[in-house]
Formats: sequence, C-alpha cells, structure tokens
Amino acid sequence: MNRKEIQMTRMWKYFVDATAEIIETEGIENVTIRKIGKLAGYTSSTIYNYFGELSHLIFFASMRFINPYIKELSYYMTMGKNHIEKYLLSWECFCKHSFKDPQIYNAIFNSDLGATPEELLKHYFEVYQNDLTGLSEEVKPLIFEHNITKRGKAVLQKAVEEGYLDQDTSEDINNMTILLWRGMLTTILNNRRDFKQEEAVEETMKYVRNITMNALKKPLE
Repeated sequence: MNRKEIQMTRMWKYFVDATAEIIETEGIENVTIRKIGKLAGYTSSTIYNYFGELSHLIFFASMRFINPYIKELSYYMTMGKNHIEKYLLSWECFCKHSFKDPQIYNAIFNSDLGATPEELLKHYFEVYQNDLTGLSEEVKPLIFEHNITKRGKAVLQKAVEEGYLDQDTSEDINNMTILLWRGMLTTILNNRRDFKQEEAVEETMKYVRNITMNALKKPLE
C-alpha cells in the first residue's frame, strides 16, 4: 500500500475500533456517529469521508465480535462425514453463536446496509486479514459469502452431488432453514419467548434436522 492507502486504513480502523468499543460498553442500539467521533477524536463529518452511513460502521464493528464463530466453524465442519452432516453442523454452529449475540448477527446478516454487503465484507477482510488465519479452504467460502441463502446452497450442492438430495429439494431445505433461523432470531430479539441460548439452538436444529433428514434419497453413509 502507498502512504495514502496506509493513512486511510489507519483512520478506518480508528472509527471501527471506536464503534466496537461503544457496542461492547453501551450496546449496539446506543451507537451514534457523534459518540464514535468523540471517542475517536474526530468530527462526524470526518467519519462520513470514510463511511457512507452509520450502518456500515456498525456492520464492520460487529464483524469484530464474530471471530469465535469463524474459528469454531472450522472445527464443526471437520466433524461431518458427508455434506448433509456438514450442513447441519454448520447451522448448529451458526445458531449457537447468533442466538448468543442476536443483535450482532442481526446487524451483519439482516439489517439494511444500503450497499452491497459482499463488497463491505471483502473490504473488512482486506483490513483484518488475521481473522482468516488458519481457516480451511472449505470454510473460507462460507465466511466470505454474506448472503446466508448462498452459504447454505454451497454446502447442499455438494450433498446433491453425493446423491443425498434432489436439486429442488435442496433449495427447499435451504429456504426453510433460513426462515426457521430468522424466526427464532426475531423471537429472541423481541423477547417474545423466554428462550435460553441452548434451548433456542435445540429448538431450531430439531426442525432443521427433521426437514433435512426426511428429504434424503438414501441413508447417510
């Protein structure tokens, strides 16, 4: 990088770090541009020279909190003997972490960002390359793919190639899984039921497993 790019990256990190600190100490719902500027030591107008809107800063800062998920996903995926098991394990891992920090995962995977999420994600990992250290080639596409519909399809397509599912059935499973996850996440966020994290994971995965296993063309090997 040239000097200008280094300076821009440094400033970018100042604001992301300040946002992450506010999220950690006050909660994601209390993040404002004014607070970020005050903590980082710059004016609000300076922040907008680097970020299009507040949601982008919240997105980038929230990514700082999902490293445990990124690292643990690699372990979960190694336990799967085939891509049906890998699909279920990947969702179990995702549910475990997203139901523990629902506001963080909602900000990353559900919120309107007013921009292309994939571009934001690419830029994040260009700056924080260490977050990818030690990840397997099987896991990296799941991490780089912000769209959870495409993430699930990538794994289920392998299950189709292994002969476990029909193509149309795999898409139905993927869509239903996402609806189940979003429904549970919304339930947790809105305090509609008094779910503990483990209970929410167990309840969601019970239905995901039933949907998936009942659609198999042949027994798992």
